Amino acid sequence: MGFNSVMSTSFNPVDQEWMELALEQARKSLYLSNPNPRVGCVIVKNGKVLGMGNTQEIGGPHAEVQALADARSRIDGADDLFGATFYISLEPCSHIGKTPPCVDAVIAAKPKAVFIAMVDPNPKVSGKGIAALEAAGIEVQIGLLEDSAGSLNRGFISRMTRGLPYVRLKIAASLDGFTALPNGQSQWITGQAARDDGHHWRAQACAIISGGGTVKQDDPQLNVRAVQTQRQPVKMIIDSHLEIPLTAKVLQDSNAIVVCAKPEAKLLKEMRAQLGQRGIRLLEMPNPKGKVDLPALFRYLALELEMNEIHIEAGSKLNGSLIREGCVDELLVYLAPTLLGGGLPLANLSPLSSLIGPDRRDWQIVDHTLIGADVRLRLRKLNQ
Repeated sequence: MGFNSVMSTSFNPVDQEWMELALEQARKSLYLSNPNPRVGCVIVKNGKVLGMGNTQEIGGPHAEVQALADARSRIDGADDLFGATFYISLEPCSHIGKTPPCVDAVIAAKPKAVFIAMVDPNPKVSGKGIAALEAAGIEVQIGLLEDSAGSLNRGFISRMTRGLPYVRLKIAASLDGFTALPNGQSQWITGQAARDDGHHWRAQACAIISGGGTVKQDDPQLNVRAVQTQRQPVKMIIDSHLEIPLTAKVLQDSNAIVVCAKPEAKLLKEMRAQLGQRGIRLLEMPNPKGKVDLPALFRYLALELEMNEIHIEAGSKLNGSLIREGCVDELLVYLAPTLLGGGLPLANLSPLSSLIGPDRRDWQIVDHTLIGADVRLRLRKLNQ
């Protein structure tokens, strides 16, 4: 890794408990810190917590600075911080962004040791914060509850290592695999508890994406209502031919982006003007077939807009395109205990000719939970 810290797979139970507390702090940033990672910090001395903190909204203090401020509000004098131990769920930043480097604030506190769950995947940081701590004579141990820290930051890790956001596709379906009746009616297949749970996943995302067909059929708000959050994700509509009406709910505030392919020039000009008056961005991203270039869109969202996680709630047609083009990392499926007997499928995909072969699309179930009367399944690609 380029530094001399201890990378261990064996830690004592006390240190593990303190890092669990740091991760608990990090979870407070779940709806809050995008595009920054979700980080928690706990400062301990003589078996007592001196301070705790978690990363705030972009431009606000990071977890280490929050924890230091908390500690200084509880104790008298900086001397009480001397020789403490820091438990941090992700390596302290060492570069100047919207805030000063956190590693400098940690070093200034003169701790005895720093436990870090995972190395920062950001190339601007990766190992540099650890090296700075070591250069200051501070003992550093890495890898305590690394998997738990990583699972909180799948989107951030994906953006830093793949140049892509982590894309989660949410589907509500009947037991026989239909997401809507033949006439397109889909409200409501699942119960209220499942619908509320879906807002928990919306709130984690940087953007909520839907298709123009879904907007015309259901006129969704695409915002977070069932959980408390200080930050609303961007609303994004993929509409190749700009067919959505300007009266759609998602177009009534500026926190929206419309993505099209190559519509008729006059319509494009009119829509650009109308949406621009509302502060809504219109992106042209056509592929050679006259549809939206989905892989290019997600690269743009990661590299240009710094988006970590994308939450998708769309119809069968867009779902099929996203899966077929390899854009989906995770399926979030709510199964209702009902049979529709027919309708629109989960995703518009061509049938396989054989159950054995490279065309088969297998997913790994990573979680199954009863949500009210419905079952929630989370599935990831086998290579994730």
